[in-house]
Amino acid sequence: MNFAYYIAKRYLFTKSSSNAINIMTMIAAFGVIVAAAALLIVLSGFAGLKEFSLSFSSFVDPDLKILPAQGKSFLLTETDSTALSKIEGVTTFSKVIEERVILEFDSKNLLCTLKGVDDNYLNVTRMDSMITQGQWFAPKSSQIVSGWGIAHNLSMGVLDYGKTLKMYVPKPGKGQISSVKGAFSTMMVVNIGIFQINEDLDNTFVFTDIENAKYLLNYDQTQISGIELKLNPNTDESQVTEAILSIFGDKVIVKNRAQLNDALYKMLNTENLAVYLIFTLVIIIALFNVIGALIMMILDKKGSLHTLFNLGATTKDIKRIFFLQGSLMTVLGGIIGVVLGIIIVVLQQQFSLVMLTPSLPYPVTLEIMNPFIVLITIFILGIMASKIASSRISEKLVKS
Repeated sequence: MNFAYYIAKRYLFTKSSSNAINIMTMIAAFGVIVAAAALLIVLSGFAGLKEFSLSFSSFVDPDLKILPAQGKSFLLTETDSTALSKIEGVTTFSKVIEERVILEFDSKNLLCTLKGVDDNYLNVTRMDSMITQGQWFAPKSSQIVSGWGIAHNLSMGVLDYGKTLKMYVPKPGKGQISSVKGAFSTMMVVNIGIFQINEDLDNTFVFTDIENAKYLLNYDQTQISGIELKLNPNTDESQVTEAILSIFGDKVIVKNRAQLNDALYKMLNTENLAVYLIFTLVIIIALFNVIGALIMMILDKKGSLHTLFNLGATTKDIKRIFFLQGSLMTVLGGIIGVVLGIIIVVLQQQFSLVMLTPSLPYPVTLEIMNPFIVLITIFILGIMASKIASSRISEKLVKS
């Protein structure tokens, strides 16, 4: 093995007598370096986009959310509230009511989700920091805060008292609606603020006081549709979840932030996997150059191989020489490419070389696992490529 390794290093780092082979070897090594760097940069870019996309959820989503196991609502008694506040790790919690409603403004109607929240909601989330126009609604008032998409679709501004803004919710019941007037619970409201987070939330949610939601839905004082909790840093979510279930039993389910955004997480992970597979294909194409360079090297060193065979080297030993040469080329190229990729990612983080907008640099995140993923991918594919190239050596070739 030491003999084969020594010869492989000599062949890799020593120039060949043929300039064409030297050029092919340089192109093959350069291709591996560029492919490794590109894969790391792209994975870091998608990690940055994922972190950037999910950063908005920290403003509007709680650490944990309690939802009814069946139906749209459940009851929260004073005893339950006291027990909930005593759970270790729970900083505070907020009661919420969510339901689909119809907004009517200036003869325009729009279906959206009304979220009634209590006075403690802003201690659980930082929703008020997302308001771009106006302000957060006052407690116990008939005010709402709408998403930018909803305000745009209804051509609605802030504090627009000149036109009527109504919320409609169908009354519970059975059978056909005989009278439109008696079929809906109605409330006159005023839009006091507009928030802007992302397209989905901006086109979906309207916030108001929880008492308004109870009035529209005819809920009693203990009836809610969810509880949002803020936890202390480094709190074990599983232990808090067990404590919550011990209070409410099987009538509720508990979701963390990732589970509340499971569709977004799945989409981002799928995109990340697709990009990885595409750039793995690029690496495979780049490694064809390695196979070609090794085969040309084998043909160029045909006389030397014959001499090695006559000196006692077996065909297996000679195969191992070129296998190790190709493996060394891909390993060194992969390491150099990863180092180059890390440097580019760090430069982007520090100096914002690429901008999405004049004020927003392209987000990149250097995750610990990404360099190892790139190196493992390069090593496995490089070893396979070297094996394919070295398999072209036969006893007939080295004897002739």
